[in-house]
Amino acid sequence: MPNVEWDIIETEEHFKSRWRSIRILYLTMFLSSVGFSIVIMSIWPYLQKIDQTADASFLGWIIASFSLGQMVASPIFGLWSNYRPRKEPLIVSIFISVAANCLYAYVHVPASHNKYYMLAARGLVGFGAGNVAVIRSYIAGATSLQERTSSMANTSACQALGFILGPVFQTCFALIGEKGVMWDVIKLQINMYTAPVLLGAFLGILNIILILTVLREHRVDDSGRQCKNINFEEASTDEVQVPQGNIDQVAVVATNVLFFVILFIFALFETIVTPLTMDMYAWTREQAVLYGGIILAALGVEAVIIFMGIKLLSKKIGERALLLGGLIIIWVGFFVLLPWGNQFPKIQWKDLHNNSIPNTTFGEVIITLWKSPREDHSEEPTGCPVEQAWCLYTPMIHLAQFLISAVLVGIGYPSCSVMSYTLYSKILGPNPQGVYMGWLTASGSAARILGPVFISQVYTAWGPRWAFSLVCGMVVLTITLLGVVYRRLIAFSVRHGRIQE
Repeated sequence: MPNVEWDIIETEEHFKSRWRSIRILYLTMFLSSVGFSIVIMSIWPYLQKIDQTADASFLGWIIASFSLGQMVASPIFGLWSNYRPRKEPLIVSIFISVAANCLYAYVHVPASHNKYYMLAARGLVGFGAGNVAVIRSYIAGATSLQERTSSMANTSACQALGFILGPVFQTCFALIGEKGVMWDVIKLQINMYTAPVLLGAFLGILNIILILTVLREHRVDDSGRQCKNINFEEASTDEVQVPQGNIDQVAVVATNVLFFVILFIFALFETIVTPLTMDMYAWTREQAVLYGGIILAALGVEAVIIFMGIKLLSKKIGERALLLGGLIIIWVGFFVLLPWGNQFPKIQWKDLHNNSIPNTTFGEVIITLWKSPREDHSEEPTGCPVEQAWCLYTPMIHLAQFLISAVLVGIGYPSCSVMSYTLYSKILGPNPQGVYMGWLTASGSAARILGPVFISQVYTAWGPRWAFSLVCGMVVLTITLLGVVYRRLIAFSVRHGRIQE
């Protein structure tokens, strides 16, 4: 365990430097999120353009590769940040993302196997995204208990804003068109598919410059007293004091489970928006992508507002109560989404072939987010495919139900997300949190892989009633788990009697 020593008084200079570094990491999180999300809506058409052998199932692997890369990298970078200056894993991870974005811009060049180059590029971008664990551990270690919730909420707000603006920037690049311009000297084609990743690479380089020039190592204890550890470049000759007391491993495991379920539920909700609206409201692919994108963008804006609001609310009712309240709101959101009544969706009787909503793999279910319609819209069949037997006997979900559910999930998810890793950081205490934050980030990455797979299989086979009933049951079990460990989800210093809750 790295050595830790305490200084009672934090100087004004140290205070300003500490918050300057924290704000730089807010900006790093924002710029990184833009870079990660800026190509998400164009992956499928670009894949079709560069490799005719790629199908929708391979699209699922490309999307999953990002989360797989992040899941693998998070504990590695977290461990690294515990024993070395945190600039190192941050710069290396961002450099990997920059290189991966450059690779993505050239995946059309090889004569064959282009889809595998794209798979590798997105996987490496995900690997670079493992630095989220380092950012969270830095902010957790550089803030007192009173500052922690607000700082974590700001981090999440910056991340959410980046994921909102990334697709918006990509839409602007669509004006360049597929042909674009060719830079023959370096064999680079700048078009609507490659320009976004080049911007992502530029933002990564900007991030590296900011980290090198502004970021400094800082750590304070739960009360806000300055302390130093091995992350500091300068050596210390003062007396060393190691914090006494063990971390509550039961609370650690429980919080990882809670975080996994929270991200699992939101990932499946994002995945199901397009197929659900096409089945229930007979929307075309273009309508589903447009309206679904508007809905998800609105949820992103709602999340930013919630992140800002819970900073104030947490001071009055506490993080645990907010986490419980968020889970209850999520349960209500999915309960509202259950189909009721005697009105049924329009049935799609026509043999759809490649125009149907596929029903086997994760990649095929979310294909409508990327696929551009090739036939005239008047000839595109719409409605609930008869191949899905449940369409014949399951009542439709009214649009008002769906919108109310989306609003409720948009309230519950950001509340639970911020509260879960805020509590997690407080449970871990003043010791370096890199590895633990790495595991938390890895659990979230696993949730983003498994959530879409779960909902795509259950929804297409059994329909929304079974799918959302199972989600409701899952949330009930999660609330039960929270009730069991509720008293254990307290700060390290509170648990060991150093400060009062």
